Amino acid sequence: MGSIPLMLLPLIAYNILAIVFGAQWNAEVTSLPMMSGAVWTMTAHDVFLLCTLFVLFIEILKSSRASHSSVLEHILSTIVFVICIVEFLLVDRAATSTFFLMTVISFVDVVAGFSITIRAARRDFSVGTSEL
Repeated sequence: MGSIPLMLLPLIAYNILAIVFGAQWNAEVTSLPMMSGAVWTMTAHDVFLLCTLFVLFIEILKSSRASHSSVLEHILSTIVFVICIVEFLLVDRAATSTFFLMTVISFVDVVAGFSITIRAARRDFSVGTSEL
């Protein structure tokens, strides 16, 4: 259960919201008047990407720990990224900037996961060697 990539959650959420419910990503969620006089507006697109970035943060924290399931998790994260690319190219409701940015975030998850694991393995290897 610990090796399931969390980036699968935004992918499932997007598919439910966009394909099943026909979400309007430009719909205003909230607006806040700023001290400058401008009005900051947050859309459904912004909220979704904010949640996806939070999931990415958790994924990066997960990849920093050493475990036996990390290779499996990297493989599954790569599969999630490939699914995102295929869906972006083939599904009309996924051809949005929201889905594209979610796909980029999934790519960052894959690259960061591999990079952090390699760096941690290099550090662990150097700690384990002794100089004569």
